[in-house]
Amino acid sequence: VQLQASGGGLVQAGGSLTLSCAASGRSFRSYTVAWFRQAPGKEREFVAAVTWSGGSLYSTDSVKDRFTISRVNGKNTLYLQMNSLKPEDTALYYCAAQSTGRYYDAAHYGYWGQGTLVTVSS
Repeated sequence: VQLQASGGGLVQAGGSLTLSCAASGRSFRSYTVAWFRQAPGKEREFVAAVTWSGGSLYSTDSVKDRFTISRVNGKNTLYLQMNSLKPEDTALYYCAAQSTGRYYDAAHYGYWGQGTLVTVSS
């Protein structure tokens, strides 16, 4: 499966953005798909995932309270709605897909999009 992320941009603290990830391939619905992010000078970290059955998983309570991950299998698209953005959310956001493995572990994802930059100004 090939993935293409979009929707990043510059937003003020407290604002909102919706990221999209378009997937190619007919097996999209069978994958767990996720968002990871990487801030400058830091390691890539898990943000949220949605399983093939539709279950949502989040990295922290702070993310869970502000972000919503969803997927539309009929459109082969993954979304991340981000509200109440904070400067510490600034990062390159990547979408990824896996068929099996630990959902929070980047090493278990075999398919990656190119990243979309989110910058939150204070």
